Amino acid sequence: MKNFELLRVVDVDYLHDFVMRLDFNNGESRIVNFEPLLHGKFKDELRDIHNFIQFGLNDWTLEWYNGVDFAPEFLYEHGTAA
Repeated sequence: MKNFELLRVVDVDYLHDFVMRLDFNNGESRIVNFEPLLHGKFKDELRDIHNFIQFGLNDWTLEWYNGVDFAPEFLYEHGTAA
């Protein structure tokens, strides 16, 4: 049986606009453009850049002031290699 560790975001760098560089615990980094991902309940208010930049890193992923977060696997899949 393989040793399985859940994917998680371990570091984040805000680059510009709605784009961030995310480092994952598997040693890989991804550039994620969040703009197309910010639709739906609670996410629409993050389309204002002043709200978008109010994020933090919890034990697993990014989380915004209003409770919005994304699964690390989702972010990994929607990012491009850094």
